[in-house]
Amino acid sequence: MKKWQVLSSAALLTLTLAACGAEEEAADKSTATNSAETTETAQFPLTQTDALGKEITIEKAPERIISLIPSNTEILFGLGIDEQIIAVNDNDNYPEAALAKEKVGGMEFNLEQIIALQPDLVLAHESNLYSFNEEAIAQLEAIGITVFVVKDAKTFEETYTTIEKIGQMTNKVQQAADMITSIKTGIDEIEVKVADLEEKSVFIVVGTAPDLYAAGQETFINEMLEVLDVENAVPELGWPMYSTEQFVASNPDAILVTYESDIEAIQTNDAYSEMDAVKNDQVKLVDGDTTSRQGPRIVEGIESLAEAIYPEAFNE
Repeated sequence: MKKWQVLSSAALLTLTLAACGAEEEAADKSTATNSAETTETAQFPLTQTDALGKEITIEKAPERIISLIPSNTEILFGLGIDEQIIAVNDNDNYPEAALAKEKVGGMEFNLEQIIALQPDLVLAHESNLYSFNEEAIAQLEAIGITVFVVKDAKTFEETYTTIEKIGQMTNKVQQAADMITSIKTGIDEIEVKVADLEEKSVFIVVGTAPDLYAAGQETFINEMLEVLDVENAVPELGWPMYSTEQFVASNPDAILVTYESDIEAIQTNDAYSEMDAVKNDQVKLVDGDTTSRQGPRIVEGIESLAEAIYPEAFNE
């Protein structure tokens, strides 16, 4: 072989090796980038604004957490946090692991018990404030216990923000992002499924004794109805009380209740006997937990409503 051929071969080999090395380096960088994206972490100390408008600083990812409402608990477990949860609300029933946690109260909370457990983070809720008030919060903060009051979300977007904040405070940023993506994907799939279904009107009863209360506009469960393209027969905002006359006049296609006892209360009341939903046996029970808790089971809540309203499409 001639000398110039040897040199050319050597040069070609060098260039080939260099190209391979560049490709491997690029692949390594891509892998590193993807790894960074899937292991995103929070930066501590971290400051978040809670539902009271207070700036709460978290010095490090909490190791001892008390959750005072089921929705917060479901978010924490959904983020993969178990060991750090040391106590929960008396009404926590999901996931099953929550049942084994120490309980610190349901409507009222045992402040002495909370203090004795020495949490480094108490996740309260805006709806708790009638019992777990600012005085109780100040008492805990005075001895160095961090309290974060979670907003009482009225929309999915507000719930996503809550999930993001809890994810950041617990150093589960990527898990929070994944949870939100999963919820949005599930909602998209349901919207496709109901796109061609006949629109119906629905009245959601949230209690009948001693007075009948309904779920109106700008409530969490109303947004679930919007996903299903269902008309809420209650035009008022919030949770209005309805008289017998108002309820009968609403005459929806379906009546949904969140307590099983309310089915009989409605079906056996002679005043309601001429309502279309009563005559057509369209008084149905829906899951009161998933339709009210602002957490990771939003899709399950929508599906519970859908199965009652459109059994032909969702009870397959």
